[in-house]
Amino acid sequence: MSSSTFAAACATGPDWQTIAARCLDELDAGLSPASLGWLYVTEPLAPKLGELLEHLRSRTGAHDWVGTVGAGICCTGREIYDEPAAAIMLAHLPDDTTRLIPPGVVAMNKMLDQNRGWIDERGARFAIVHGDPRSAQLPQLIDSLSEMLDPGFLVGGLTSAGDEDNNIQIAGDLCENALSGVLLASEIPVVTGLTQGVSPLGSKHTVTECRNNILVTLDDRPALDVFREDIGDVLSRDMSRVAGYIFAGLPVRGSDTGDYLVRNLVGIDPEQKLVAIGDLVEPGDPIMFCRRDGDSAHEDMQRMLNDLGRRAGGVPKAGVYYTCLGRGRYQFGENSVELKMIRERLGDFPLVGFFCNGEISHNRLYGYTGVLTLFV
Repeated sequence: MSSSTFAAACATGPDWQTIAARCLDELDAGLSPASLGWLYVTEPLAPKLGELLEHLRSRTGAHDWVGTVGAGICCTGREIYDEPAAAIMLAHLPDDTTRLIPPGVVAMNKMLDQNRGWIDERGARFAIVHGDPRSAQLPQLIDSLSEMLDPGFLVGGLTSAGDEDNNIQIAGDLCENALSGVLLASEIPVVTGLTQGVSPLGSKHTVTECRNNILVTLDDRPALDVFREDIGDVLSRDMSRVAGYIFAGLPVRGSDTGDYLVRNLVGIDPEQKLVAIGDLVEPGDPIMFCRRDGDSAHEDMQRMLNDLGRRAGGVPKAGVYYTCLGRGRYQFGENSVELKMIRERLGDFPLVGFFCNGEISHNRLYGYTGVLTLFV
């Protein structure tokens, strides 16, 4: 079996032609033609994504491409925001080790049915995917795809363009309003990890009464009373400071790593003592409240990197990183601190990714997390 090789480049510039030329100059010419390409662009480049993609396809020989548009993009040791930019990674992979996941439920199911023999024979259970945040069915699609892979492990993120018309994905060709990506055979070994960007306040509670996404009682007490106790007197006196700082955390049942799904607070009713969150809950569900915490985010990032470094057993061949748009410069600081942490701990290797409007790990949609996958 031949080994996988990777090369990555990123660049900024006044137009897509300049950016493409700078990236292609940086990429290893020995990787042409490549088996698979990743392409992530910032939003100013979104209107020209189709032209850029076709140019890269003709220049690199890589027919299959995946990628999307982000509020910012990632490459090795670098974060780029607010200006036209692209991050590109090319891979030479062993023959017949990938399948593109097309957009749309019907097309995805057809691909899986047609490739069931290949999936079972090659142990294809790992997929890199991108989703459109406009799709209300996205969490169900993620869970369904994982289940149909019996089971599958997904990593990726949701497009984070400010203008919804720029929520574009790449799965061979341009697409939108769907889940899409690439399925990898087990001959392409990977290790993956997830890091949280918030820290819990107080202990876990049990939802004892609720209406859809509205918490009525927790631990048989009014939900708002429990919430106020957890966040403390200072915040309780000025609830306007809660937005963007305090969140609901939904612990993942059966997780041996203490994972939890972070969801926004969407409303508070002081008179009826209700708290509304950005997800559906049921009686008996565990819940806790969390806060954005830069120090805890640094510590948990280091924990993830140490774990991945041990599992990788050396400098990785390549990586993809999907991190929340609320992290990066907003939580770790300017000068690409978050991406530099990866390089400093794991080494200098080809890496691309983007800042997401939701992150995907295993079979769930997360928020305020970073999901790092290493090719080893």
